[in-house]
Amino acid sequence: QSQEKTMANVKGIAHIAIQAEDFEKTADFYINALEFTEVYRWSLPQYNLEKAAMLASNDGLTMIELFDSKAEIAGQGRKRGPGDEIVKGALLHFALRVDDVQAAYDSALKHGATPCIPPSTFELGHPGKTVTNALVYSPNGEVLEFLATTIF
Repeated sequence: QSQEKTMANVKGIAHIAIQAEDFEKTADFYINALEFTEVYRWSLPQYNLEKAAMLASNDGLTMIELFDSKAEIAGQGRKRGPGDEIVKGALLHFALRVDDVQAAYDSALKHGATPCIPPSTFELGHPGKTVTNALVYSPNGEVLEFLATTIF
């Protein structure tokens, strides 16, 4: 008797979900600082979700799903309370492909992000790959990496 192997057939990451302490301020940051576009908004009362939005990058390949602070959505770790420090868990940061790392970093800072690691270029691995990146803390607290598109 032959068993058929089931493949996951993953195509890529569909979206990254963020719970925002201040929904409008967080949406404004991604839209104005990083040029995402709001695709649509919705609510789901059964999850105590008043505001949710799907934001798309310029190329339409990266999506960010944004939830309000009261939403009861499955997540990693404990929920951060007002004024609490960020709790580190398995998710460390997410990286956004950009053409100009310095421009993305500057725009993020101009729109309320705080510096984490300034733009730098270094060699990574063997054989070496030249990598240019920078990291910021968004106004909502998530760590964003801006990564030049030519890494791999």
